Amino acid sequence: MKIALQVLACLVAVEFFYIMYLETFATTSKKTAEVFQMDQEELSRPSVNTPFKNQGIYNGLLAVLTLIAAFALGKIVLQLVLAYMILVAAYGAVTSQPKILLMQGGLPILTLIVSFFA
Repeated sequence: MKIALQVLACLVAVEFFYIMYLETFATTSKKTAEVFQMDQEELSRPSVNTPFKNQGIYNGLLAVLTLIAAFALGKIVLQLVLAYMILVAAYGAVTSQPKILLMQGGLPILTLIVSFFA
């Protein structure tokens, strides 16, 4: 079961690296506009573009922390990182779009559940 947990943790990390890519490197792309349901023109505005890039860095850091926890720090640290991700997704669901809870938090939720049995 530990291998399953590490595979899921890697998938969570890949998801958050992808979010980082969208927010930091492809900020004004068509795909980013689709994912975040925003106009590309809006994403080009400095008042939106700069915070998006900053948020992307945080998502990349969460991905790195997930990998470090899964392979070096242990299950409890991984569970804390996953719980934080879920709380952030819940906050986004309440303040922005309800579907964020499952889109951004679904895989961390599944991984956290599996972690209790691994």
